[in-house]
Amino acid sequence: MRSRLRLIGAALAAAALTALAAVAVPTPASAATLTEVTNFGANPSNLRMYLYVPDRVAPRPALVVAVHYCTGTGPAMYSGTQYAALADRYGYIVVYPSVTRSSQCFDVSSPQALRRDGGSDPVGIKSMIDHVRQRYPVDPNRIFATGISSGAMMTNVLLGLYPDVFDAGAAFSGVPFGCFATTNGSEWNSECANGQLVRTPQQWGDLVRNAYPGYTGERPRMQLWHGTNDEVLRYQNFTEEIKQWTDVHGLSQTPTYTDAPQSGYTRTRYGGSGGQAPVEAISMQGVSHNLPVDAAQAIRFFGLDTSTPPTSPPPSSPPPTTPPPSSPPASGPCRVGYTVNAWNTGLTASVTITNTGTTTVNGWSLAFTLPAGQAITNGWNATYAPTSGAVTARDVSYNGTIAPNASVTIGFQATHHGDTGRPTSFTLNGSPCATG
Repeated sequence: MRSRLRLIGAALAAAALTALAAVAVPTPASAATLTEVTNFGANPSNLRMYLYVPDRVAPRPALVVAVHYCTGTGPAMYSGTQYAALADRYGYIVVYPSVTRSSQCFDVSSPQALRRDGGSDPVGIKSMIDHVRQRYPVDPNRIFATGISSGAMMTNVLLGLYPDVFDAGAAFSGVPFGCFATTNGSEWNSECANGQLVRTPQQWGDLVRNAYPGYTGERPRMQLWHGTNDEVLRYQNFTEEIKQWTDVHGLSQTPTYTDAPQSGYTRTRYGGSGGQAPVEAISMQGVSHNLPVDAAQAIRFFGLDTSTPPTSPPPSSPPPTTPPPSSPPASGPCRVGYTVNAWNTGLTASVTITNTGTTTVNGWSLAFTLPAGQAITNGWNATYAPTSGAVTARDVSYNGTIAPNASVTIGFQATHHGDTGRPTSFTLNGSPCATG
C-alpha cells in the first residue's frame, strides 16, 4: 500500500513539478521568508504549519492554502511553486500545511476527514486558517485552497467540508470529494484511483452536501486540471469531479464556454463564460500525472491578479540573462518566443513556436542549443533529445500540425549551474526562426 501511495508523489517530489508554471513571475527583491508556526490550535493529526507573509501585504489580504503532494512537504511546496512569488506581487498570505505521517499523504480517506469538524487533517488545516485570521486582517471572503495530487484531493475535501470558509479552489490532478473514502484504515482506494468509481452528478453532489448537513449558503467555485494520460489518478476522475462540482452548484453538465488556452489544452466553463465561472475545467491532452502546475492561472481564477498592495512600488523586471543581439534576428518561416522562470538550481522554460509562413507545417522538430550547465529533467507537449547541449524538441501526437499564423506552446524543466540564459538561435525543420 505504501508503495502505491508513493506513486502519487514520486513524479512530483523533485524540485520540479512544483514549479512547472508556464509564465515567468518577475518579483521585487524580498526579505520575506517561510516561517514554521507551532501551537496554532486543534491539530489531531500532528500536521506542521508553514506561513509565508510577503514584505508588502495588502490592506485586506487574501489567504491561499497551498497543499502538497504525497512524499512532499510544506517547504517543498513553497520552494517549488510560484504561489509565494505571486504573493510578493499581489500581497496575499500563503499557508503551507505539511504532513508528518510516514506516507506524507494527506488524509482524504477516513470517515473523520470526510465529515465537517470530524477530525484528522482538515481540522488541523482549518486551525491554521483561524490562526492567521486572528493575527492578520484577512478578507474572510477571499480564502482559497489549491493543491497537487494528494493536495488536490484535499482541496476537494476542504471545499466540501468548509463551504463557508473557502471562496474557491484549484485542484491539479485530484479526485472528487469522497472518492477515496475507506472504512478499513487504508489511505489508498484503488477503485477510485483507477477511475472505476463512476456516479451520477447528484450522487457525487450528495456526498458534498451530506458532509455539512443543513448548509444552504453559497458554494465555493472550483478550477480543475487533469492530464488525459494520468497513470496514477486516472483521467475518469476529472469527469467525475466536473459532475460533482457542477451538481453542487446546480449547473448543467453542458459547458457554457469552451476554448483552447494553449495547444493541447481544452478549457470548459460551467455556469458562466468569464474567468471566474463557478466551475472551470482544463483537460491537458497527452499529459501524465506529473502535470505542469500553472499557479498564475489558479491565482487568476481566484481573482487575486488584479490588485497590488497600494503601498508597494510596481515590481521591477529582472535583468536580462543574456545580452540583446547586436544585429536583428534572422527572419524565416517561424518565430520562437522563449520565457524562463529560474530559481536556485532549477528553471522552467515556456517555448512558443509560431508558423509565420504561408503553408501548414505537418510534423516539426525544433533545434536549439542550451547554455552550458543546463540539463532538461522533464518536458511537456514535445519529446526532447538529448537533454543537454544541442537539443531537438519534436512534436507529439496531438500538436504536429501548425497552420499559417498558428502557434504551439511546449515547455520543459531543467537544472542549471548558474547560467539561466536562453538559446541564441532556433531552427524549425532546418529553417532558422526569428525570436521574440
